[in-house]
Amino acid sequence: GDSRSPNRAMLRAVGFSDADFGKPIVGISNAHSNITPCNAGIGELAERAALGLHAAGAMPQTFGTITISDGISMGTEGMKCSLVSREVIADSIETVCRGQSMDGLVAIGGCDKNMPGAMIAIARLNIPSIFVYGGTIKAGRWGGQDLTVVSVFEAVGACAAGRMSRTDFEGIERNACPGAGSCGGMYTANTMSSAIEAMGMSLPMTSTMAAEDQEKADSTEAAGRQLVELIKREILPRQIMTRTAFENAIAVVMALGGSTNAVLHLLAIAHAAQVELTIDDFERIRRKVPVICDLKPSGRYVATDLRRVGGVPLVMKMLLQAGLIDGSCPTVTGKTIAENLADVSPV
Repeated sequence: GDSRSPNRAMLRAVGFSDADFGKPIVGISNAHSNITPCNAGIGELAERAALGLHAAGAMPQTFGTITISDGISMGTEGMKCSLVSREVIADSIETVCRGQSMDGLVAIGGCDKNMPGAMIAIARLNIPSIFVYGGTIKAGRWGGQDLTVVSVFEAVGACAAGRMSRTDFEGIERNACPGAGSCGGMYTANTMSSAIEAMGMSLPMTSTMAAEDQEKADSTEAAGRQLVELIKREILPRQIMTRTAFENAIAVVMALGGSTNAVLHLLAIAHAAQVELTIDDFERIRRKVPVICDLKPSGRYVATDLRRVGGVPLVMKMLLQAGLIDGSCPTVTGKTIAENLADVSPV
């Protein structure tokens, strides 16, 4: 109506035309920064999400969120800010989406606290939403071995103890992190991206894609298009983020040998979604779900290796066939877990 003419006038200044005011307005939470390689490629992903939203008939509006790099702040006073950043991220996303009356949300995150922060906001807002992982880093190489950032931490001790040459020590530092993406093993970032996929809040297969690979950008554009379908069908996060969905996520974390930080973050997300979940649920599920993946830091392989053999969908298919996850849970694809996994061939 006429009373909203000033509001529309301001939106015209950022690209809205007459026809756009009848379209859903979707926020793109963009955690891009060059503070950490985890988030260095997210700006381009936000642009691809916007393309997908435009193509599907929505009006995207991009806004920024913060990040703290656990890997860089570790061992310093800055590490005290890490968990705090999760709450700041959640609050910032919720504040913008409520303040601007967003019809939907595509949240893109990379470093450890980006993911639970975004998911807490998604749970609180309960508007149609999809989480997009910024992607894992590719493995570095030195001396014929795959490297991750933890390789450097280990090298510090080995060099100090006289078990590693200075040449190897410096070679590992210079080659461990070859480009954009989150820490390559099944550390907190890849653990949480896998848990979110298992929960049904991101598109299948996307949790182990490399940040620099074309499929990551393509899948982000697809997420933008799918978000519009969620708006049309009025599929809300809390319809997906049920107690059973959290139990599925915990089972996948256990099978992957994932980070213990998943306990901390999944409990917080469940609280935001008003789902009853306790630390005892993790122990109950742990007792029946075996570790079936040989992933760093305890194993030999990195997330991109898991992607090559079938990713989280393969793990979920194995767990589904063993009766260890519930295939009836809905997902952001509009299909159930079992329907998403129908064409996945088990090992």
